[in-house]
Amino acid sequence: MEIKEVENKDQWQEFVLSFAMSQFLHSWQWEEHEKSLGKRIWRLGVFEQNKLIGALVLVKNILPVGKSYLYSPRFPILTEKVPADIFINKIKEIGRQEKSIFWRVDLFNADIFKDIRLKKIKDFQPSKTLLVDLSKSEEEILAAMHPKTRYNIRLAEKKGINVRLGEGEDDIKTFIQLTFETAERDKFKSHGVGHYKKLLNLDKNFIKLYCAEYQGKVLAANLMIYFGDTCTYLHGASSNEHKNFMAPHLLQWSCICEAKKAGYKYYDFWGINEKKWPGVTRFKKGFVNQKTGLEIFYPGTFDLPLDKKWYWLYSLAKKFI
Repeated sequence: MEIKEVENKDQWQEFVLSFAMSQFLHSWQWEEHEKSLGKRIWRLGVFEQNKLIGALVLVKNILPVGKSYLYSPRFPILTEKVPADIFINKIKEIGRQEKSIFWRVDLFNADIFKDIRLKKIKDFQPSKTLLVDLSKSEEEILAAMHPKTRYNIRLAEKKGINVRLGEGEDDIKTFIQLTFETAERDKFKSHGVGHYKKLLNLDKNFIKLYCAEYQGKVLAANLMIYFGDTCTYLHGASSNEHKNFMAPHLLQWSCICEAKKAGYKYYDFWGINEKKWPGVTRFKKGFVNQKTGLEIFYPGTFDLPLDKKWYWLYSLAKKFI
């Protein structure tokens, strides 16, 4: 059993898609996006007799004073049992080369690391999400929604809200403006302009922008990612204007219907949290119940200190930032 970098895109994509809970965070396209932001990426594969049986993405993030940390989204990706040591030893090796203080990981499950002392920290990726089962009919999905959600969808239709595929620089610019407007209104931290522009210039089969407009003016926009059997609602933004027209509700329903028509099995709302995002969570939960959806829980985000002295200093500094 050996671990080495995977250079072949087809080999990587085929493997991660064979994993039952594959996500866009594992995709070749997403890691290329990370590289476009100036980050170094390692796509590591565990091979047994030339067969790929495990995979790990490492993303290098720069810290002050020449230090860094390594990050892995939604790990482990395994089709067979692999000892934790084979990953940890490689992570430590790369960590020494890159002057990394710690390894941060969002876990699918913690079983492989039961003998490794990881430190639980605040979630990096959402540890709880909501899936819509797209094998259900549109009528079943609609009937399972909260009555207020159905009412708002019909209201938006009556008001003349039109949903269309976003195209061109003007729609990208509008989406970014609405994202900043939404972040200020709902008090969450957004990414920079460059992040969204590079994201929206990825493979158009991988990422799409949908816009809900009224009389030619965009009132809401959704950024959707398509990978494997899942369509993921990654980012949404809406205007402060005409809020009573309920454009986000019709937009969300239209995206669900488009994903179903395209043959996807699941629609992932990508994160709910009643305490942290009460309004957003209430909005998302309005679209499903136990008949048409399910809540998914992950263990959360953990750190493995690679340099204990520097990790202590880093943790201390974070308390004052």
